[in-house]
Amino acid sequence: MVGVVKKKSVEEFQPYPYLATVMNCLFWIFYGTPIVHPHSTLVVTINAVGLVMELCYLSLFLLYPNKDAKSKSKYPRVKLLATLLTELVVYVIVIVSVLKTCHTYSKRSEIVGVICIVFGLIMYGSPCLVMYKVIATRSVEFMPFWLSAASFSNGLIWMVYALLRFDLYILIANGGGALLGACQLVLYLCYRNAAPKGGKELQLPVSLPSN
Repeated sequence: MVGVVKKKSVEEFQPYPYLATVMNCLFWIFYGTPIVHPHSTLVVTINAVGLVMELCYLSLFLLYPNKDAKSKSKYPRVKLLATLLTELVVYVIVIVSVLKTCHTYSKRSEIVGVICIVFGLIMYGSPCLVMYKVIATRSVEFMPFWLSAASFSNGLIWMVYALLRFDLYILIANGGGALLGACQLVLYLCYRNAAPKGGKELQLPVSLPSN
């Protein structure tokens, strides 16, 4: 964030990981509420903090958009706002549908839990979608080691939490996340000392997940 503010541009960074994490946090917050999965206070609090953080990240795309007209990765402000609005509409529709059609904790937990798994894996996997660019350019400058390590550690710790609570949904979502985080670390170790091709490096955004 400091680098973006200094340069007054998000350059080649993409908002996709942060948009995915917004949905992930929203649905985990819903999952942890007393009307869906009682006694999940920690799930709600950590994802509420994560949601605020992701919105801060996304605000940079509104304040300092990529102004390079030739850039193929340019993400307009209007498109970003439209995506956020769409996510909010989908979130509200899911909440209303679940509360109207499911009348037991187990059924609500099952449906919302599956949705959380989907968005959790999307969140963890979103940086991996452009890992081929790291291989192609032989550069990991924009795939920070500590963020990849945090992603792996986050998934691992929540796996332990899920095992202690016997929560299958948290276990699957974060087990997959730990695996994807491990893939990022392996890629980093393979290319950390490699010479970039053509002297150019592409930015690979990595979002620090909440859950």
